[in-house]
Amino acid sequence: MNVSRGINKVIMYFVLLLIALIMIVPFYEMFVLSTQSTKAIFSFPPPFWFGHNLIQNFQSMVASVNVPRAFLNSCIISISYTSLVLLFCSMGGYAFAVYDFPGKNVLFRILLITMMVPWTAGIIPWFFMMSKFGWINNYLALIIPGCANAFGIFWMRQYCQNNVPRTLIEAAKIDGCSEWIIFFRIISPILLPAYSALGIMQFVNTWNDFMQPLLILRSTEVQTLPLMLKYMLGDPTRGTDMGAMMLASSCAVLPLLIVFLCASKFFMSGLTAGAIKE
Repeated sequence: MNVSRGINKVIMYFVLLLIALIMIVPFYEMFVLSTQSTKAIFSFPPPFWFGHNLIQNFQSMVASVNVPRAFLNSCIISISYTSLVLLFCSMGGYAFAVYDFPGKNVLFRILLITMMVPWTAGIIPWFFMMSKFGWINNYLALIIPGCANAFGIFWMRQYCQNNVPRTLIEAAKIDGCSEWIIFFRIISPILLPAYSALGIMQFVNTWNDFMQPLLILRSTEVQTLPLMLKYMLGDPTRGTDMGAMMLASSCAVLPLLIVFLCASKFFMSGLTAGAIKE
């Protein structure tokens, strides 16, 4: 029996290692190609080790687009949006989980129904609203409308229901704590795993978003990294420099990898804790 368990464990680890390698290889190859010339990239077989063209690719990338400015724009939009999502969605989820008020169940069902509607179905009304607000070519159009989204409220509500004890809230009220003190000093530390998981998901989605910035952001001074990458394709003056393109893609992906690696522990605990009834 022990031998059979050992064999099964070895097979399981081998399969998991194989899947991990399959997931890692595209990222590794992207970083490798960012140091190669366009000719080497299109050679067969493609290079699997780092080259000596990194400086030239960097110079070509900077000459094509303003990558530092695009990186700053992506950081401003992603960090601001994620911060507001964590604030408002945690408040909404906490209210749905803890408080009892008229129409609570009806409102929550309506919230769930909105999650079933594809976001593309509302993109035209959203664009007209942003135009009426005067938010065309403005960060606010990408930050404000979705900062209290249905998924985030649902996520935090489920976590609060399973991990926030009512007795703790009642004890804080007996001690004379206000609602704001209870939420920010007592409840928020408990929600740290949920904050981390939701924050990573929202940050990645916003960082990689292409359609909404394409519709809203017009001038190059406010455009994000995904839009800047688009301008590197088919440059009419010198064609597409694939080495510079790979380097720009690496610059766009690297912050996401760093954020996930730094918060992976909290991310995994946030994913599992919300599903466990204590």
